[in-house]
Amino acid sequence: MRLFAAVLPPEDVSRELVVAVEALRGLPGAEGLRWTGRPGWHLTLAFYGEVDDALVPGLTTRLERAAARTEPFGLALGGGGQFGHGRALWTGADGDLRTLRLLAERAEAAGRKAGVERGEHRRYKAHLTLARSGTGIDTQPYLRALAGFRSRAWTVGELALVSSHLPRSGVPGEQPRYEVVARCPIGAAG
Repeated sequence: MRLFAAVLPPEDVSRELVVAVEALRGLPGAEGLRWTGRPGWHLTLAFYGEVDDALVPGLTTRLERAAARTEPFGLALGGGGQFGHGRALWTGADGDLRTLRLLAERAEAAGRKAGVERGEHRRYKAHLTLARSGTGIDTQPYLRALAGFRSRAWTVGELALVSSHLPRSGVPGEQPRYEVVARCPIGAAG
């Protein structure tokens, strides 16, 4: 099972982002991007990749502990950025980024302790991917449009363990499917 730990934005924040993304999709060249759908919007904390089914209960237990030891914290979506010379366009996170990074570190440690083999470690950068390009694009018009975007703030109350099912049909534009495997309450230890 292909798994990652994430913070999922609440529905009303996702609705705000829908409005911002619709404006982006009206920009020249937007039809050439692979836009992520609303069901796929998340702030990844730790990516585990393919995880043996036998490890999932232990991983879930460790994530529950990590979430319980973390205090609820405020977050908002805002602004934008790009990775890979225009290959990925994203909106960022604003608010208590220190606690978000701490939760990401704890989610990564939970995977290690549960026996999940990990590839290379990357420095954590809070982002929600909006679109991808196979060739790289000039992101400046998109970044200018995202500069004024800021969602309402919300209190993060749970960490989600999510399974992603990659497209297999070969149909252009087909999106991965996401399924929440476990919801771990933040601050439940108190």
